Amino acid sequence: MIVWGGSGDIPETGGRYNPSTDSWTPTSTDNVPSPRNSHTAVWTGTEMIVWGGTGFPSTVNTGGRYDPSTDSWTATSTTGAPAGRIVHTAVWTGTEMIVWGEQNPSNDFNTGGRYNPGTDSWTTTSTASAPAARHTHTAVWTGSEMIVWGGETFNFTVLNTGGRYCAQSSPTPTPTASPTPTPTVTATPTLTPRPSPTPRPRPTPHPRP
Repeated sequence: MIVWGGSGDIPETGGRYNPSTDSWTPTSTDNVPSPRNSHTAVWTGTEMIVWGGTGFPSTVNTGGRYDPSTDSWTATSTTGAPAGRIVHTAVWTGTEMIVWGEQNPSNDFNTGGRYNPGTDSWTTTSTASAPAARHTHTAVWTGSEMIVWGGETFNFTVLNTGGRYCAQSSPTPTPTASPTPTPTVTATPTLTPRPSPTPRPRPTPHPRP
């Protein structure tokens, strides 16, 4: 288990907990993200990605990828990244981290972004038909979609609405021409010849006396 950040005297620190040995190992502070709380973190299978939060006193749109195998940090790109935010959500799709929703000091938003660690790049999520702006909501990844639900508005209105976000539109299938049916030749029926009748012998007439 890896914990990192939060409120306190040294919030840019963290630790790795090994339950088999019941022991802690501090995470490196070299190239570590700036101190923050109310951020999000996802596990990719090899790295922990932390992003967003409030950086004393303003919100930030920065983050970092922590590799426990090398105890090292790599900063996430800010090019195309969503605006800084807190109490948003983040899910891992298997290839990307999707962050959505937010609260900043002045408002809520229904925006987000998809971060690809392989290319260190961001893609803005669509706002077409997006749920209403909110924060403190929940989000899950189904394997093909992110579902967000609940939360509240900047004016503390509790919401019971949500939405499903598909991270990638399905490719348009290439039309395949239907094969032109080959006409089947119908066999011409063959007439079976009828046997010619065998002439019956005519009796020989006997002479009359």
